[in-house]
Amino acid sequence: MYDRQVRGSFPDISEKGVYCLVFKNEDHIPDTGRFEGIRFRHGYHVYVGSALGSGGLKRLKRHVLLSLMKDKRPRWHVDHLSLSSRFDLVCVVYAVVDEPIECKLSGKLNEALSGDIIRGFGSSDCKCPSHLFHSDGCPLYVIKDVFIRSGLGPNGICFE
Repeated sequence: MYDRQVRGSFPDISEKGVYCLVFKNEDHIPDTGRFEGIRFRHGYHVYVGSALGSGGLKRLKRHVLLSLMKDKRPRWHVDHLSLSSRFDLVCVVYAVVDEPIECKLSGKLNEALSGDIIRGFGSSDCKCPSHLFHSDGCPLYVIKDVFIRSGLGPNGICFE
């Protein structure tokens, strides 16, 4: 199910799960921080994350609010995108699951999108090349298909 919601009314989801954040961005080369000098091409970037801790998918709400408010210090790699004025969060896709499938989902998205990756982004605690993928066009249908082929019932909220 995909809902369009006003950014400020994102629901609290306490179940554990996996999610994708979909950002739309202009061409950008950061001049400070961990990703200084790395080119983020114009288009869309998809970040794959998991929320298996005690708060579950409430982490997803934190990411959405950070993208909207831009009022906290970065904690994870993806926070740097959320805080950037060059990246707009346009959609989130998530599924309730209590097993660690983030890497499996990242691998399938990498194959399906076959775009650029930012090596090591979001994958410092695993062996994946990245958890951030580029797409020239809106990747929502590709993400939905990957979730379904992975046996996940995708839920999504779009902001534009």
